[in-house]
Amino acid sequence: MLTLSNGKNLDLAALHKYLEAKLRRVATHMADVIIRGGKIIDGSGNPWRWGDVAIQGGSIKAVGRVGEDAPTVINAEGLCVCPGFIDMHAHPDLTLFYKDVEDYKLRQGVTTEVGGNCGFTAAPLSPATADALKKSSAFITPPHGVDWNWRTFGQYLEAVEASRPSTNLAPLVGHGAVRIAVMGFERRGPTPQELDEMKALTQEAMEAGAFGLSTGLVYVPGAYSETGEIVALAEVASRYGGIYATHMRNEGDALLESLNEAIDIGRRAGLPVQISHHKATGERNHGRVAQSLDLISRAREEGVDVTVDQYPYAAGSTTLQAALPPWAQEGGVEEVTRRLRDAGTRGRIQREIQNDAGEIRMGGLLEEILITSLATEENRALAGLTIGEISDLRNRSPVDTVLDLLVEENCAVGMVVFSMDEEDVRAVMASPHTMIGTDGLYQVGNPHPRVYGSYPRILGRYVRQDGLISLEEAVRKMTSFPAQKLGLHDKGLLRPGADADIVVFDPDAVIDTGTFRDPNRYPVGIEHVLVNGRISVSEGRFTGVTAGAVLRNRA
Repeated sequence: MLTLSNGKNLDLAALHKYLEAKLRRVATHMADVIIRGGKIIDGSGNPWRWGDVAIQGGSIKAVGRVGEDAPTVINAEGLCVCPGFIDMHAHPDLTLFYKDVEDYKLRQGVTTEVGGNCGFTAAPLSPATADALKKSSAFITPPHGVDWNWRTFGQYLEAVEASRPSTNLAPLVGHGAVRIAVMGFERRGPTPQELDEMKALTQEAMEAGAFGLSTGLVYVPGAYSETGEIVALAEVASRYGGIYATHMRNEGDALLESLNEAIDIGRRAGLPVQISHHKATGERNHGRVAQSLDLISRAREEGVDVTVDQYPYAAGSTTLQAALPPWAQEGGVEEVTRRLRDAGTRGRIQREIQNDAGEIRMGGLLEEILITSLATEENRALAGLTIGEISDLRNRSPVDTVLDLLVEENCAVGMVVFSMDEEDVRAVMASPHTMIGTDGLYQVGNPHPRVYGSYPRILGRYVRQDGLISLEEAVRKMTSFPAQKLGLHDKGLLRPGADADIVVFDPDAVIDTGTFRDPNRYPVGIEHVLVNGRISVSEGRFTGVTAGAVLRNRA
């Protein structure tokens, strides 16, 4: 006890307890990280403003003038601060397990990836058809393999969660995987019982947290399905507040017909539609996106929530097997290679693989196809060469080279196909209905440069250099727009209470650096990236922190 000059007694023990409690309250309310003095682009599309962002416990505590201090302060003077980019069209389904490379999305500012696109997901798995699904996805399976220790969609999400992913995953369930689990690669419609089984698998995925149903109708087995089958599964997704995301049947000669089918599915099933990587393929179709974008606007006027996503390149990338006619792919990889070894069947495929202009069904000239990845050591050096160049080396025709590679690699071959027009890319990007996605999947070899550079390319080339869209509009397309489409209410905006997924970038320097011949290069200008409040990229370098989470749809 201490007696003060005024005669009052002071209980030192009580004072000590009071000060301890005061310090605890201060510590509890102090931010973990403060991003100081940047141009705040909040994701809404509103003009930028100067300010600070305070982060505490994985969430944004304050935006504006922040007077308090924090253990970690990021100086954002001269830099832009915005929400983490949401990759609306991604393929991280297996590569999330590949821990040798975890930063190729982070270092371009992506904090959330929408997986399960184009009808492909790693679940559900049926014991009877699991090997067929694995073989069909071998062109994207990481070289060290994946355990595949799941059966249901929910178990797959638990496995992703246990792997401590570097980015957040917002999963879709793939129609292709569902169909394979029930029917394999059979080229026919489902029986009523099979359709019920497919609906049950879709329901399990939606209850596990899927954000919707995706289709890849240019790929098998999606190409074998009729519209009614897809509507039936989309109706299941609709009951759980899901969306319908589609790689349409055709992005070339039948572009408008395919778009009308997608809109019709959304209308009949009663759910929002997302058109994947919107484009017009094949030289004779260049310019037709003006018609498709007009069709989308008219559908929206009629009450159908249809939007699109896009990557900022005039070339696509997928499996080389997709160049084959769908009938030749029935039965899965083993049946494909058997047909390619049969002289008569091979001859028919050779006649059908190109149109009169020398283009494959994905668009683009066959000899200009760029090989991105191969499975065998013997052929791996061919990654980064075109079919024309490989044909010259082997003294084979381009068609024979394609078919030979598919046999030699058991169909595990990736490709880049140059099928689009730059003016179409710009027209789609300028549309208010377009959001951004990479469509990128990591491959050992010579992957599409979009894997590393999609978002910096838009910010550097189309915003800063060309002025095609404003900085605020570009960020909206990368953040709040996809968040709104998915119902991710805690992401996509810089506001108090939102998840602290944040990108700090240099608007005067940001740009992609990879090329089609030299794609494995990180962009510049992405200075800091935070995922759920933790710093995963600092001063342009990966910190090793992986703070991603599996997001689950609870609509």
